[in-house]
Amino acid sequence: MRVAPPVVLSDDQRLLLEQHSRGRRLPARLVERARIVLLAAQGLQNKEIAARMGITPEKAARWRERFVDGGWEALQHDAPRPGRPPVIATAKTRKVVRMTTQEKPENATHWSTRTMAAAVGLSEATIRRIWHANGLKPHLERTFKVSRDPHFAEKLEAVVGLYLNPPEHALVLCADEKSQIQALDRTQPGLPLKKGRCGTMTHDYKRNGTATLFAALNTLDGTVISMCDDRHRHQEWIKFLKVIDEVTPPDRQLYLIVDNYATHKHAKVQKWLKRHSRFHVVFTPTSSSWLNMVERFFRDLTQNRLRRGIFCDVEELIMAIGDYIDKHNKDPKPFIWTAKAADILEKVKRAQAALNKR
Repeated sequence: MRVAPPVVLSDDQRLLLEQHSRGRRLPARLVERARIVLLAAQGLQNKEIAARMGITPEKAARWRERFVDGGWEALQHDAPRPGRPPVIATAKTRKVVRMTTQEKPENATHWSTRTMAAAVGLSEATIRRIWHANGLKPHLERTFKVSRDPHFAEKLEAVVGLYLNPPEHALVLCADEKSQIQALDRTQPGLPLKKGRCGTMTHDYKRNGTATLFAALNTLDGTVISMCDDRHRHQEWIKFLKVIDEVTPPDRQLYLIVDNYATHKHAKVQKWLKRHSRFHVVFTPTSSSWLNMVERFFRDLTQNRLRRGIFCDVEELIMAIGDYIDKHNKDPKPFIWTAKAADILEKVKRAQAALNKR
C-alpha cells in the first residue's frame, strides 16, 4: 500500500498556513491549498483529505508533494504547463518585427496587418498577435519638436523649479492666451444621443466671429483668472496683467510663466512690468509651450465645452467660456507636476542624439 509522504510543519509555517486557510480576501485556490497541507500535517492520507474537502485524491496528493518539495512558495504558483508548441518560426517573427520597424510598403507610409500579412505570407491575425507581443503600433504616430533654444536648460530648470519648489509668500501663475476661438453654428441641427446610436453633428458650419481668452492658472489651487477680448495685442495683454494685479492679494509676489510670444516681450509691456515690481516673468524655452500648465486647462476647455458647442454669436461664446471657468473655480483641481528637470533633459539629449544621426 502506497503511503503519502509525511508533512512536518514548523511553528512559523503552521501559523502562516492557518492564517491563509481562514483568509477571506485571498484567492480561493490559496485557501484550499493551505487547508490541504494542514490536514496532511495532522496525519491524514490523501483519500481522507479528498473526502473531507470534496476534491479528488490526485489534487490532494499534488499539493502535498509540492509543499514537501518547495514549501509555502510552491503553493502560490501553478506549475508551468508545456502548452501547444509555437507554429510560427522564430525567424519568421523576427522578419515581421524587422520589416515593421525598418522598412515601408511600396505604396504606403506604414504597414497594416493585411499588407504585412501579404508581404510575409502569414495571416492577418498572426501579424496582429506578433505586433501585440512586441508592442508595435504602426498605425499610431506622435508628434514632437526638440527645442533649439540655446538657453533651454536654464529656462527649463527655472520653470520646473517654480512647479516643484514654489517661493514662499508668492503665487505662481501659468499665463497665456487662447486666440481665434471661433463661434461656430451648424448649418443643420444634429440628432441627440440615444440607445444604440451616438449623437450627430453636421461637418459644415457657419462662422459667427472669434474671441481671444486670456487665462492665468494658479498652480497652487488650480483656480483660473480669465479675461476675454476680441484681439490679442500687447494692449490686451497689459489689460490682462492689470486684471491679475487687481484680483490677487497685493502683498504677494507674482511669478508668471509665459511663452515667447512677441506680445509678452513688447517694450510697453516691459515698461509696465518695471512699474509693478511684484510681477516676475519667467519664459518657457522656444517651442516648449508644453511646459506651461495653462495649456492643459485650454485642452480641457476645448474638449469639454467648445468642440461640440453651438454658438450663434461671439457674445454667446464668451458667456459659455465664462460659465465654464466659473464652475471650474468652484471646485478647482490643480495639475500636479512630477517630472524633474534632469529627467526631461535626459530625454531631450536622447532625442537630439537620434536627430544628429540622421
